[in-house]
Amino acid sequence: MLLPLRKLFTIALLLATPGINAQKAKAPAAPKPWMDTSLSPDQRADLVLAQLTLAEKIQLVHGIGWGPLRAGESVPADNNGGAGEVVGIPRLGIPSLQQADSAVGVRMAAPQSRYATLLPSVLGAAASWDSEAAHLYGDVIGRELRAQGYNQSIGGGVNLARDPRNGRLFEYPGEDPLLAGVTVGHVIQGVQANGVMGDIKHFALNDQETGRTVVDVHMPHKAARESDLLAFEIGIRIGQPASVMCSYNKVDGDWACENEWLLSHVLKQDWKYPGFVVSDWEATHTTVKAALAGLDMQMPGDEHFGKPLEQAVTSGQVPMARLDNMVHRLLRSMFAAGVIDRPPTPRTVVDPFRGRDDAQHIAEESIVLLKNNGTLPLNPQNLHSIAVIGAHADRGIMSGGGSAQVDAPGGNALDPSRPSKWGEPVYFPSAPLRYIREHVPDATVRFDPGTDPASAARLAKSADVAIVFADQYMSEGGDAPTLSLPNNQDALIRAVAAANPHTVVILITGNPVSMPWVNQVAGILEAWYPGIAGGQAIANLLFGSVNPSGKLPITFAKSEADLPHARIFGMSYQIANGGLPEHWISENKRESFPANYTEGVRFGYKWFDSEDKEPLFAFGYGLSYTTYSYTGLKVNAAGHAVTFTLTNTGKRDGTEISQVYVQLPLASGENFRRLAGWQRVSLKAGENKTVTITLEPLAFASFSEQKDAWQWLDGEYVVSVGGSSRSRPLERKTSLR
Repeated sequence: MLLPLRKLFTIALLLATPGINAQKAKAPAAPKPWMDTSLSPDQRADLVLAQLTLAEKIQLVHGIGWGPLRAGESVPADNNGGAGEVVGIPRLGIPSLQQADSAVGVRMAAPQSRYATLLPSVLGAAASWDSEAAHLYGDVIGRELRAQGYNQSIGGGVNLARDPRNGRLFEYPGEDPLLAGVTVGHVIQGVQANGVMGDIKHFALNDQETGRTVVDVHMPHKAARESDLLAFEIGIRIGQPASVMCSYNKVDGDWACENEWLLSHVLKQDWKYPGFVVSDWEATHTTVKAALAGLDMQMPGDEHFGKPLEQAVTSGQVPMARLDNMVHRLLRSMFAAGVIDRPPTPRTVVDPFRGRDDAQHIAEESIVLLKNNGTLPLNPQNLHSIAVIGAHADRGIMSGGGSAQVDAPGGNALDPSRPSKWGEPVYFPSAPLRYIREHVPDATVRFDPGTDPASAARLAKSADVAIVFADQYMSEGGDAPTLSLPNNQDALIRAVAAANPHTVVILITGNPVSMPWVNQVAGILEAWYPGIAGGQAIANLLFGSVNPSGKLPITFAKSEADLPHARIFGMSYQIANGGLPEHWISENKRESFPANYTEGVRFGYKWFDSEDKEPLFAFGYGLSYTTYSYTGLKVNAAGHAVTFTLTNTGKRDGTEISQVYVQLPLASGENFRRLAGWQRVSLKAGENKTVTITLEPLAFASFSEQKDAWQWLDGEYVVSVGGSSRSRPLERKTSLR
């Protein structure tokens, strides 16, 4: 079947491409000096700006989208059906911005009969610790956006996992600012390599979904600069995104989209960010205050940046120079990303096979082996019967929800006839059961849905191995009240493990979960949301076709009691209102509440280290089917680099993710380590390599609120190297002098 389908898609691609002689040549257009590609993006933007009328400038700083359209606004003729559109200036050759949600793939595809690849979750991609895989991730999104007629990505989430119950964690790259910033920076690079504008979001401190439109976040500026904002700083430095999306929440009493400290002082002055700031959808609250604070574009609608902004400029409340700066930033980003020079071709057919192969590669690097008592990898020659249990593993693989939801080809694998709805899980047609059977064609493989633990246990007892799939649906608009698996799945796993000592658990989750059964099972794989090829990737790791190499980008706690905050801020209000999505409750009630992040930078592994708590599984942790040893550490502190020898001491080829941590001098007051660098190293069985890792200078720095700048302290730094934040066999003390 595969070859004929590939041929069909090749034919479709050819038919969708306009012929060379399809149209007669048009007369040359009037000279447009801004089309001179030898000029800088800033110079080209200034040339266009000089030609714009006041009305055209206003037109470029707001757009339409799903909010106003529901109220009956007219749709531009060129609208592409995405999340939003900013109407261009055709007379000057400035195209409209066609925006699409694209956190884990292009969201709005199927309604226009267009396909998009569902990639593994961003949290999963971060578990690969692979900047090349992150670039590939962005490249898949960018090329499919372009193929479908879009020129701006609404993705690039980099909010840190301050709370592991956050409903959108699957869209974000973990808890550490360095790992998160590097990951999202390379994703943005991949997107923009396709002539599509990249985005980074949600700026800033949007670390929970509960009450996200009303919560007022408070934390010291020093802590913010060393944690959440540092992830943005690194991501922007690497990715150079066209836009930064400001968030729904308040920060120190001001809405993020009209917070002068965030938008002007930090982003545009300190970081010298040249792109534009766009509001999250319906996150603009004022006209004058927002414009003067640094917001450059309202999305969607014109109630603030339409006529009201025009009147504010005319009256002098908002200087014309500020409006010109808003427009310049947009135009500059369009030129820099190639949106004007390389407009998307007419919509083409996306090749699903190419996207699926890329998704599978990323998934295989992302899956983390959490436990193995020797049962894994499974040996087909020793297996006569396998029980596969739970999570609709006979039908497909769960995906995350909300604005990140990608349409499944052919419809939801559980019920293709029913359209997808916000808040309902969508399963993709990559059934693990099918691929497990392909690995053991001579064994009997039976499936049980897992809805009755007793029935599942009976099947497990009769099998050589029991494989339990457990999933957890997470989505924008709400948080998980606990770390527990939903739908009685903990009881299911306990029952199966009691019946069969060779029980392996596969977790399909958007977030870390607690595991009260961890000591009862033989093996655990965390597969996250593994994407369109998830079933095949999981099977390949189960049977050893792929050696696991993923490492956790987030700490797994034993229980909520071990977290900085046992309950999410505002969660009691959400539960009291029937568990409805807090976003919509807040829109109706307009009740603000504070979130005091008193832990500052101490969350995730830094919290567990500083509080001397034992996690369930540590940040950076992940097993392999081989083993590694570390020797011979040398530290060049002045050059921010370390060198050591890594040896594969096992009998299988593998890839180790070597991690470097630094602890600041005593004067810092910190009693925890910081991730400073890492490298993926592939080794054949018995092979050793000399590894050199360049470290992030800011990992050695402390932010001074008094000086409003980074500073490097005198004193002794402790540099350690190993395979996780809790396993660092090499350590040296050094100074920066």
